Amino acid sequence: MFEGARALAPVGEVVQRPVLQLVPELARLLPPTGARRGSTIAVTGSTSLLLALLAGPSAGGAWCAIVGMPGLGTAAAAEAGIAVDRLALVPSPGRQWAETVAALIDGVDVVAACPPARLAAGMARRLASRARERGAVLVPVGAWEGAELTLTATGADWAGLSWGAGRLRSRRLDVRVTGRGVAARPRIGVVWWPPPPAEPMPAEPIPALPALEAVG
Repeated sequence: MFEGARALAPVGEVVQRPVLQLVPELARLLPPTGARRGSTIAVTGSTSLLLALLAGPSAGGAWCAIVGMPGLGTAAAAEAGIAVDRLALVPSPGRQWAETVAALIDGVDVVAACPPARLAAGMARRLASRARERGAVLVPVGAWEGAELTLTATGADWAGLSWGAGRLRSRRLDVRVTGRGVAARPRIGVVWWPPPPAEPMPAEPIPALPALEAVG
């Protein structure tokens, strides 16, 4: 059922910090409470933004799970900085979506889940309440009523290609953060994820233009 995870038991070995680590690119946009244990943080508009949110806790030793996203595999997660040996993937939970998410909340630090098209409001509240009780962070992928924070990618662009050559290296995300309480005032910023390499990118050769010939 779970792909990419050996077992969920070792989760208890991670120090239970009240606020999970975030990558600096997101930490500067979120309020000080950030990824607080027991909170619900919705992500909309970009899978890269979701992976950036998971990368911080994962780097800090947390276990993560991703439910209901069959197009997302361990290779993409690893490239985004997520430790795949502490990642559980449930690509297609089917009718057991709610039960799967609830079970993961009981044993995983951060549970990202793409909900089915029709999820009862009562079930959404129960899952958020369960995360609050267990000290997990629930990350719905999409709009989620009652979320403490909502991270929305309002625009995106890739970097790394030049003159049709090269490799896509990083994605530029325009991010808007809204929420309740201290996050009531929206915050807007730019996040590059994965981050561009620290060293300068090697120059790509520019195609030579044909020589101009005099006319007349």
